Amino acid sequence: MSVADPPVDGSPRRGLAAATLGFFVGFAGVAVIGPVGEAFRSAMGLSGLWLGLLVGAPSFVGSVLRIPFAAWVERAGSKRPLLVLLCLSVLGMAGLAAVLVWLYPDGLSMAHYPLVFLCATLTGCGVASFSVGAAGTSYWYPADSQGTALAVYGGVGNSSPGLFTIVLPLAVGALGVVASYLLWLGFLVVGTVVYAVSAVDAPYFQYRSRGEAHERAREQARADGQELFPSGDATEAFRRAAGTARTWALVALYFISFGGFLALTVWLPSYWSEFHGLDARTAGLVTALAFTLFATVCRVPGGRLTDRFGGERVAAVSFAFVALGAALFVLAGTLPAAVVAALVVGLGVGVANAAVFKLVPEYVPDAVGGASGLVGGLGGLGGFVFPPILGAAVDISGRAGYGHGFVLYLALGVVGVVLCWQLRRYRPTSSTARAAVGTD
Repeated sequence: MSVADPPVDGSPRRGLAAATLGFFVGFAGVAVIGPVGEAFRSAMGLSGLWLGLLVGAPSFVGSVLRIPFAAWVERAGSKRPLLVLLCLSVLGMAGLAAVLVWLYPDGLSMAHYPLVFLCATLTGCGVASFSVGAAGTSYWYPADSQGTALAVYGGVGNSSPGLFTIVLPLAVGALGVVASYLLWLGFLVVGTVVYAVSAVDAPYFQYRSRGEAHERAREQARADGQELFPSGDATEAFRRAAGTARTWALVALYFISFGGFLALTVWLPSYWSEFHGLDARTAGLVTALAFTLFATVCRVPGGRLTDRFGGERVAAVSFAFVALGAALFVLAGTLPAAVVAALVVGLGVGVANAAVFKLVPEYVPDAVGGASGLVGGLGGLGGFVFPPILGAAVDISGRAGYGHGFVLYLALGVVGVVLCWQLRRYRPTSSTARAAVGTD
C-alpha cells in the first residue's frame, strides 16, 4: 500500500466480532413464534397445520434469502447485505409488536393470521445472515485461521435460537406476551445499531468502495494480509452447481438434517406443552438443553469425525441416529423417554449438519461457493416444510398426533441413510477434487 493510500478500517477480530453479533441477533428470529406458539394458537384459534406454518415462516424466508444475499456479498462485501437483513427483521418485529399491543389477546383472531404471518416472515429475514457473515469472516482471515474463526462465528451465532427458546417463555411468564416482544424489538434495534457502527468489510471491498479497480484492490488488500478474494461471477457459480446432480443430493441431505433441526427447534415447545403437560417456561428449557443447544454443540465434534472417517460414513450413521430417536419419540409415553429421544435426534442432526457441509467441496470442487449457497439455502427449507406436517398429524390424531408425527423423522432418517450409501458410489476420485478439499 502506497503512502498516499489511507489505511483500511478495522481488523480481523473486529470483523469477526461484528459478524458474530449480527448473526446472533438475526438468527434468533428462528424462534420468534415457536417457544410461545401455544399463546398464538389459543388467541387465534389455530389448528396444528396453521400453527406449523406460522412457526416455520421465519425459517422459510431465511433459507430462501441466503442464496441472493450470499451472491451480493461477492460484489459489495458483507456489511451492507447483513445490515439490510437486520433492518428487515426490525421491521417485522416492530409490526408483530404493534399487532400484539393493539390486539392481544382478546382482539387477535384467525382474521389477523396473514398479518402475523407476514410479520413473522419479515423477522425471519435475519436468519439469512448466516451465509453473509460467514463469507465476510472468511475474507478477513487467512486460510490457516479460517477454521477457528468460523467455528467461533457459527458456534456463538447458532446458539441464539436455543437461548431465546429459554428466555422468551421466561419473559412471557414474568412480563406477559406484549412486553416480552417489545423487549425483543429493543434488543433487535440495539443489536442492529451496534452492528452498523462496528461492522467493517475486508480490505478488498474497502478499496473497491474507494474506486480502485479490481486488480489494484486485490494487490493492496493482499499487502494488508487478505488471502481470499471473490472468485468472479456468483451467478455462474450457482449455475454450475445447479447443473451437478451431486449438489442436489447434498441439498436433500441438508434438507433433512438442518431443516429437521430448525423444525424441531420451533415445534418441540408445543410438543412438550401439549403432550407432556409442561408449562411454557419448562418446555422452552427442555427444548433448548435437550435438543437445540445440544445439537449445536454436537456439530463441532461432528466435523472432526468427518475428517477422520469420511463425510458419507459419518452422515449415514448420524441419519441412523435420527431414525432411532424418531422411533423413540413415537413410542415415548413418559417425559424421560421423550428427553432421551430428543437427545438422540439432536446428536444425529448436529453431527449430520457438519458431515454434509464437509462434503460440499469434495463433491462440487469446481463450484464450491455456488454449491454451498444452494445446500445452505434450499436445505434449510425443511424448517418450513416439516412443522405443518407435524401439525397436520395433530389435527388428524388429536393429542396422540404429537407422537405419531415423528414417523416423518423416522422416514427422513432412513432416506438419509440410503442417500449417503448411494452417494458413496459417485464419490469424486480425481486429483482436482482432492486438491479442492485441501484448499477450501
